[in-house]
Amino acid sequence: MTAPVFSLQNRVAVVTGASSGIGRAIARGIASSGASVGCIDLEGSDLDGVVAEIRNAGGKAQAAPTNVTNPTGMAASLAIVEDALGPLTLAVNAAGIANAAPADVMSLAQWQEVINVDLTGVFVSCQAEAQAMLRNGGGAIVNIASMSATIANRGLYQAHYNAAKAGVVQLGKSLAWEWADRGIRVNSVSPGYTYTPMTKRPEQAHAMTGYAADTPLGRNAQPEDIVGPVVFLLSEAASFVTGIDLLVDGGFVIW
Repeated sequence: MTAPVFSLQNRVAVVTGASSGIGRAIARGIASSGASVGCIDLEGSDLDGVVAEIRNAGGKAQAAPTNVTNPTGMAASLAIVEDALGPLTLAVNAAGIANAAPADVMSLAQWQEVINVDLTGVFVSCQAEAQAMLRNGGGAIVNIASMSATIANRGLYQAHYNAAKAGVVQLGKSLAWEWADRGIRVNSVSPGYTYTPMTKRPEQAHAMTGYAADTPLGRNAQPEDIVGPVVFLLSEAASFVTGIDLLVDGGFVIW
C-alpha cells in the first residue's frame, strides 16, 4: 500500500477571502504544498501583498479581485486565474464577515448583509468553481464554516452569523451529494476561536483570553492551525472524504 498523497503539486486552486486572516494563511499554506493559487478578495484589499508573499517564497499566485456575492464577478475572476495559472481543480472559500447585535433589535439590513456574504457568497463561489471544475474533470472544494455552526457562542450576539455558518455546513453536504458522481468533493472546516485582525482588536483581548481558558488545548488558534486540515481535505489523501464538517477548535465543543 502506498502512503497517502498530501501534496498539491501541479494543481491550481483559488482562495476567497485571501487577503487577510484565515484565508491569507490558507493561500500561503496551499502554495507551500505545491498549488498555484488564485487569490480572490474585494477590490482594494491586500491581494497584492499575499500574492507577493507567495511568489517571494517560490510559489505561483494571481490576484483576481471581486465580490463573492456577484456571480458575474466570480466567473470573471476565475477566468483570470485560469488564464494565468491553468485549469482550476481546487477551491477554498474563506470570505466572510462578522458583526454583532442582539436578535431582538438586530436590523433586517444587518441580518441580510451577513447572510448574503457568509452563506450566499459561499454558494455563488461554489457554483462558479464547480462549473470550472466540471469542465476540467473534477476537483475538491473546502468551505470555511465555524464551530458557531455547531454551538451558540456564550456572550456573542450573532444569530445571523451562527445561522449562516450552519447553512455553510449543510450547503456543503448538499453539494457533496449533487456533485459526487461528477468528480467533485465538497467538505467544510469549522475553526474555533482564531486570532485574526478582527479578533485582535483591543476590545476583544479580554474575551479572547477567556476563550483560550475554556478550550481544552489551552489556547486559541492561529490562522496557520487551519491550514493543515484544509490541505488534507484538498489532497488525494482525502480522496474518499466528502460531505463532512471538520471541527478545528482545540476541543472547545466537547464540553
